[in-house]
Amino acid sequence: MNENAGFGTRAIHAGQSPDPSTGAIMTPVYLTSTYVQEAPGVLRGYDYSRTRNPTRTALERNLAALEGGKHGLGFASGMAAIHCVLNLLQSGDHVVAGNDLYGGTYRICTTLYAKFGVTFSFVDMSDLDGVAKAIQPKTRLVMTETPSNPLLRVTDLSALAKLCRQRGVLSMCDNTFATPFLQNPLALGIDVVIHSTTKYLGGHSDVVGGALVLNDDELAKRLAHFQNSVGGTPGPMDCFLVLRGTKTLHVRMERHATNALAIARDLEAHPRVERVWYPGLESHPQHALAKRQMRNGGGMVSFELDASVDDAKRVASSFRIFSLAESLGGVESLVDHPATMTHGSIPPEERRKAGFEDGLIRLSVGIEDVDDLRADLHDALAVLSR
Repeated sequence: MNENAGFGTRAIHAGQSPDPSTGAIMTPVYLTSTYVQEAPGVLRGYDYSRTRNPTRTALERNLAALEGGKHGLGFASGMAAIHCVLNLLQSGDHVVAGNDLYGGTYRICTTLYAKFGVTFSFVDMSDLDGVAKAIQPKTRLVMTETPSNPLLRVTDLSALAKLCRQRGVLSMCDNTFATPFLQNPLALGIDVVIHSTTKYLGGHSDVVGGALVLNDDELAKRLAHFQNSVGGTPGPMDCFLVLRGTKTLHVRMERHATNALAIARDLEAHPRVERVWYPGLESHPQHALAKRQMRNGGGMVSFELDASVDDAKRVASSFRIFSLAESLGGVESLVDHPATMTHGSIPPEERRKAGFEDGLIRLSVGIEDVDDLRADLHDALAVLSR
């Protein structure tokens, strides 16, 4: 396929071709653990499915094409993908990471790698001067999420990539919220892109997975070694489900963003809402950067209520169409109370230092009829007047 093909064409076709034996248009699900060899050590491309599997190969090539990268690596979860990159570190190394990031990422840094002698500085990644000050002689990795989780801060990826190159530090961007449809960190100079394919790439809340995409050949070999050695790889059915999801990623993301912008504007106009975080709003501190770096504002919205924590929990529990659940990026709308759900592993003082209080509510805005979502939001907020 032409590498200059449009995003929608690549989403549907990249890494995939009709099955040569049957003509099946969909990638087969190769439910096999091992492969017959023509002679000892003479392979037909595969030997063991922890190492490689044809269904996984199709997914890895598809994701690499969507991100504009040379190499894709699939994992059993987004955390397995992050773990793979952190395996590059040694005792005594230092990492700069966002102070507003997924709780599971914070947890693996502070409870696993910290005990191996790796140190971490958590900073506001939208403040490049602060990031530069945090980089030390032993800094080996800078990790960012953009938009971040849950405050939807936007990192200037071109500037961050330039800073990291100048300091000789590896840069990694979690592109889960934006997806490759909205932004392409590799094209902006970032070294490694990570995804939780559980989210928008899968898109239907029925699979857990992760991925890395990068261009550097030697680094790709090192990461593939960890991928195989540690073994946190996805099964073929999981890969098939993500491949099914990527085929509609572009059309879904347009609808997610249209709905999210309408919800964000309704929240901004509500008297009991203290603050709204959404990159597509003019009030967002990095709105101009988001317009330059992203196709649109995406499908995630966070807001802080002028209410007690108990009231915030009551609001989060009062939606009918938005389901109270962790995760995000599915076709259905979800509501999350980060302090007690997705970010519960981050100590309260650290959350407050990062800029979000216990009354924060995060919405993953789905692709339902927007008028129904707006009515549901209105009814949930109405509990504050009761």
